[in-house]
Amino acid sequence: MKKILIGALLATATVATPAMAQNTGFTGAHIEALGGWDQSRVDAGEDPFGNDYRDPKANGFAYGLGAGYDFDTGGLVVGIEGEIMDSTAKKCVGSASLTEVCAKAGRDLYVGGRLGTTVGASKNTLLYAKGGYTDARSKVTITETDGDTTTIDRFSDNDGGWRVGAGVETKTSNNLLLKGEYRYSDYGDGVSRHQVLGGVGIRF
Repeated sequence: MKKILIGALLATATVATPAMAQNTGFTGAHIEALGGWDQSRVDAGEDPFGNDYRDPKANGFAYGLGAGYDFDTGGLVVGIEGEIMDSTAKKCVGSASLTEVCAKAGRDLYVGGRLGTTVGASKNTLLYAKGGYTDARSKVTITETDGDTTTIDRFSDNDGGWRVGAGVETKTSNNLLLKGEYRYSDYGDGVSRHQVLGGVGIRF
């Protein structure tokens, strides 16, 4: 029995040694600042005033922080990640009665995972796909004017949904990371979001 155990340990060490040698350094914790283009869409069919208003778009700048932890299994990288973001995207519609409805994108929380593979001779570039859960807040302001009287109502709404995306990340010799990413989010009820973001951060 002892000989069998020793043989198994030696075999495990023999297999593990080349796998460890292939480890590319995409492992451990990371944190980054994110920013880029954000487009929110609402396919409601018509606006609040009964006018045909299909697929209105609100463009803006998304910004925030992301963090995660990666496991490098020898070229195949598996990671978990989370983000907290905000956006300047805003859209207003009005009518002849001087009533205006403005919707603005608010904070966006995300948690999910990613799966990638390293490319290039130095194996310091990661191509990855991602997916997870996102919860976004929208802020709505309704301004109604009747003669000399103006009434303003404000409320917010949170919508949960799913997100998928893909990106590329490069790690430098001093643990600085640079990344670019596209992602699509769907919150249901015709509400969706396209984003193209860049990021800079560090690995620990």
